[in-house]
Amino acid sequence: MFSFFKRFKGSKTSDAAPQEEPVVEAPEAPGAPPAVEPAPGSAPVAPVAPVPATAPVPTNAPVQRADTQTSTAAVQPSPAAPPADPASGRIASPATQPASAARTPDTASPTPVDRPGVPVSASPAPASVATAAPTAAPQSPQPVAAPATAAAPVAAPSSAFVAPAAPAAEDETADETVEIVPPPAPEPAARKSWLTRLKTGLSKTSSSLTGIFVGAKIDEDLYEELETALLMSDAGVDATEFLLEALREKVRSERLTDPQQVKTALRALLVDLLKPLEKSLMLGRAQPLVMMIAGVNGAGKTTSIGKLAKHLQRFDQSVLLAAGDTFRAAAREQLAIWGERNNVTVVAQESGDPAAVIFDAVGAARARKIDVLMADTAGRLPTQLHLMEELRKVKRVIGKAQDGAPHEVLLVIDANTGQNALAQVKSFDDALGLTGLIVTKLDGTAKGGILAAIARQRPVPVYFIGVGEKVEDLQPFSAEEFSDALLDF
Repeated sequence: MFSFFKRFKGSKTSDAAPQEEPVVEAPEAPGAPPAVEPAPGSAPVAPVAPVPATAPVPTNAPVQRADTQTSTAAVQPSPAAPPADPASGRIASPATQPASAARTPDTASPTPVDRPGVPVSASPAPASVATAAPTAAPQSPQPVAAPATAAAPVAAPSSAFVAPAAPAAEDETADETVEIVPPPAPEPAARKSWLTRLKTGLSKTSSSLTGIFVGAKIDEDLYEELETALLMSDAGVDATEFLLEALREKVRSERLTDPQQVKTALRALLVDLLKPLEKSLMLGRAQPLVMMIAGVNGAGKTTSIGKLAKHLQRFDQSVLLAAGDTFRAAAREQLAIWGERNNVTVVAQESGDPAAVIFDAVGAARARKIDVLMADTAGRLPTQLHLMEELRKVKRVIGKAQDGAPHEVLLVIDANTGQNALAQVKSFDDALGLTGLIVTKLDGTAKGGILAAIARQRPVPVYFIGVGEKVEDLQPFSAEEFSDALLDF
């Protein structure tokens, strides 16, 4: 009997034991929120209460994450948990709280605070989120501000896409400024280099002339040395006597005592002598303006025509070239190369009369309304009378093609030929009636004094002088610049 009651009592106690487990679990679910009330991750514990055995398994993982991630918020409200519920002693039995406390030093950084927002939004219990929002309001501004800052990077990429557009516009404007600004800039540098080459070409004459005035006395010895230097520079007897007589008179009238003052006076006299040769080429007088180019062999006629065509294009002049040199081999091909460089049309024939080629070129220039027509001719010596007569014929044919043509008859002379250049000017001037000169090769061993001889005996205007092989090396003649280079001023 006793054993029966004992057995019955054991079964009763065994039946009571399972009933206490739900009681223990039931307060555990409602008791958990007060304990972890500030943490939004504890909300998933409430819906787990109806589930007897399977619910604690999924709920423990979120609770541990919430406690570990929001350890800074759970450490402070933990003392208030015991008075909220008498069953808190049993709740403390699980090892979740100590585990979170143990992980607190590792996860106490402010950066993990942004993560609680992700489990809350991902949890399927919206009611618990609503209850946790008011309680966590004092501490939630930081997580709320975090999404705001997170939204800022979203706007940043949009501004980043807009920002590159502005530099692109600046680059375009920079390219435009690069295209507009440089053209005026190279002109002073090119001018300076041209003057440097001119002084270099005339350095031999300038060194012999300027060396006389160094530590010298103003006496007859000075004038004799100066006379020798002028004669050696191809100035000629006439120009040398003229300059020395004018210099003596200037020294007496102005009472000059310093050799440098005498040098300055000589420079002024030389400028006055060369000034009549300084003349500009007049454009626009006729359409087309026909220019006939003549000269001896090797003076540089074809090259000067190519350079002059480029020079005229800078003044918005359309140019047409006529290959009238049908005698020299490859003369037509050389002129065609210059035409390709300057983008200029060249009128040429395989063979034939040069006068006929130039006649056709004048007709083509009139039909195309070309501004300037330059006609090349074959080189010849002044002593070859039959060739000089052929040149007169070419001039007459040009006049028949257009009234008043040729408007310019230019002679190309080599500055290295010395007094022979003066003889060429006289012969061609007598045969054709020259209107201008082009002096080439002043960058070589030219002495430069030949211009003084030309100015004194046959003052034909000098339109251009050449100091090199480049296109920009052909520049208009300036009496002051030439005098400065000759006397090294």
